[in-house]
Amino acid sequence: MILINLLPHREEKRKRRKAAFFVGLGLAAAAGLVVVGLWYLVLQQMTVSQQERNQFLTTKIKELEVQIKDIANLRSEIEALKARQKAVEDLQIDRNVPVHVLNELVKQTPEGIYYRTIKQDGQVLTLSGVAQTNERVSELLRNTGNNSEWLVRPELVEIKAATVQAASGREQKRLYDFAMRISIKRPQDVDAKAAAGAASGVVPAPAAGGAAAVKPKP
Repeated sequence: MILINLLPHREEKRKRRKAAFFVGLGLAAAAGLVVVGLWYLVLQQMTVSQQERNQFLTTKIKELEVQIKDIANLRSEIEALKARQKAVEDLQIDRNVPVHVLNELVKQTPEGIYYRTIKQDGQVLTLSGVAQTNERVSELLRNTGNNSEWLVRPELVEIKAATVQAASGREQKRLYDFAMRISIKRPQDVDAKAAAGAASGVVPAPAAGGAAAVKPKP
């Protein structure tokens, strides 16, 4: 006897394909979700690690900022101490400057010049006096400008002729009143210049026109 299947087999086959499609789609969606979840977990782990590194760096930066601030404070204190030490040393050195300046004036002043006033204002010495001739004043300028270890940059402020009555009352002498300014070379400036020349290996050249002063004839 021959059996004939009268069921709609095509419909059954279509349903099976449809069910397989949805199963595959579900599996693909599940696989996609798993991949996305794994990638999310990886990103979360990377984010946490980076945040930990950032926190570590922030902590170290704050520690370094505190150390830098301390170092800056120490440097400021050291500079202040150096400044006070230099001020004390300058005071001790400058204490003997007037003695050297007076000795230098005695050594560099030619005959025929007499001082009325000697005044020091800081590192500037102001002199006023009387000279027998203009040449004596010029010689004083040359001596203090070229041959002196303590006096530099002499500047003639004023010179004028003056007539003075002699002690006997019978004769009148023609003299010259003058005023001049001279800068005082501090000992530390001399030492600093010598140290700089020694460090560079350069011997400082003598000042221009540094010929020895000629003593005037009496």
